[in-house]
Amino acid sequence: MDGLYDVIVVGAGPAGLSAAIYAARARFKVLVLEKEKLGGQITITSEIVNYPGIESIDGTTLTDKMRRQAESFGAEFKMARVTDIDVSGDIKVVKTDKGELNALGVVLALGANPRMIGFQGEETYKGRGVAYCATCDGEFFTGMDVFVIGGGFAAAEEAVFLTKYAKKVTIIVREDDFTCAESVADKAREHEKIEVHYHTEIMQAAGDTLLRKARFRDSKTGEEWQYEAPDGGTFGIFVFAGYVPDTEWIKGKISLNHDGYIITDPDQMTDIPGVYGAGDVCVKNLRQVVTAVSDGAVAATSLEKYVADLREKLGIERKEEPEKAEQKAHAAVSESEDGEEFITPEMKAQLKELFGKFERKVIVKALLDKSPLAAQMEGFLKELSDISDQVECLVSWESEDTSPTETIPAICVLREDGKESGLRFYAIPGGHEFNSFVIGLYNVAGPGQVLSPEEAQRIRDIKKPVDIKVMMSLSCTMCPTTVMSAGRIAAENEMVHAWTYDLALYPELKERYQIMSVPCMIINQERVEFGKKSIEDLLNILETI
Repeated sequence: MDGLYDVIVVGAGPAGLSAAIYAARARFKVLVLEKEKLGGQITITSEIVNYPGIESIDGTTLTDKMRRQAESFGAEFKMARVTDIDVSGDIKVVKTDKGELNALGVVLALGANPRMIGFQGEETYKGRGVAYCATCDGEFFTGMDVFVIGGGFAAAEEAVFLTKYAKKVTIIVREDDFTCAESVADKAREHEKIEVHYHTEIMQAAGDTLLRKARFRDSKTGEEWQYEAPDGGTFGIFVFAGYVPDTEWIKGKISLNHDGYIITDPDQMTDIPGVYGAGDVCVKNLRQVVTAVSDGAVAATSLEKYVADLREKLGIERKEEPEKAEQKAHAAVSESEDGEEFITPEMKAQLKELFGKFERKVIVKALLDKSPLAAQMEGFLKELSDISDQVECLVSWESEDTSPTETIPAICVLREDGKESGLRFYAIPGGHEFNSFVIGLYNVAGPGQVLSPEEAQRIRDIKKPVDIKVMMSLSCTMCPTTVMSAGRIAAENEMVHAWTYDLALYPELKERYQIMSVPCMIINQERVEFGKKSIEDLLNILETI
């Protein structure tokens, strides 16, 4: 059967990446599907200190190493959202927004999403003071008071992380004590900038356009107390109250417990032969990176005999397929942190191969002034310019042909004929956004990220001008999804502009739109949307305008 995979792994967090490493190393044909960003929830963790053999590492670096290891063994990666799965036959059919895929075995490493508590005002002030990612949004609360809601690992660890920015951190613990390891809790308890309130719950967040005050209740005494930001200012509420398993779409397909977690046997197999679970989505006592990678390894090795026996039963021979260009694009992620170069030799080799597959030339033009940012942009383009003839780099200075109405400095992505593609970057595409920039070039030059027929038609149906400003942070792991979604739509429809801003460089935009969380989109100068947005999410928004 053409296009048949031995193993499809759904989810690219530590569990899914571990399964991919083990399955691909066993010389199986492996595809990893991820709907948002490779690495999963652990990428928002700034410091991991309990992974055996590694004294300290951040989540993004760890999972990037895992992904590269899986690729080195031949695993393929594809950005696609799984919408359904047919497990009724020997061949499992995985249905995605990019089409249907077939596999002999499936590993469901679906992970979980941050849990909303449901206190009054939580939804209203999300992005305006209520946040869920310290790495992404901590900097916005520099010099302010911050409340952390929760008493587990994440709450204790992220509270300590937030002391780098906040004037004071107050942890609100519903129980009588922390529910994490004493060593982790002690770091929070003993920190000079942290205060802890036990058996306490948040009741309400309130304010005007920004968060101004919050109300709390002592569950033992019944006493209520209120915090109000001084001098008419604002403050932060970071919620770390656990996660909800991402299993709504597989209800009725495999057995779940009453909380929605996947039930597996000791080999990580579900009640359906050939379908395995791994990671935080499974019923388990400890949800940590070390147990996630263990689950992935067990699931993959258990699948080895199952897949081999099934191939023999069905008389299916293996066939090799070439690597996908989109996989190469996602592999070209910046690793340079020393400031001496933007694009490392390893990255240049990957980009040269990717650019060689472009269907058309793409032009990257920098509109520059005499600012330090412009000088950095010029240096970035110099490094980019000598990689491939398929990417032409140009520089236009303020005194040349830059329009007086244009905001500069900026990096503009132009089509082969010199016309604007709709993509601009008011930033140096570094950190997590280097990948977004490369994908943007790929989308303009073609063939671009795969769109479903329905998505392509919905993009064509946009008939009115749409201006999207994506506000991001280079440290944010959730921003690239939104940047790439906006850029993909702009590359397909000339009515849409997608301009990406590093919010650290444009504080006036933060003040104007009262942004306290990223990613944030400003649509047509008026509508403000917070949070990660897939192409489908963004199209749903644009169709209401």
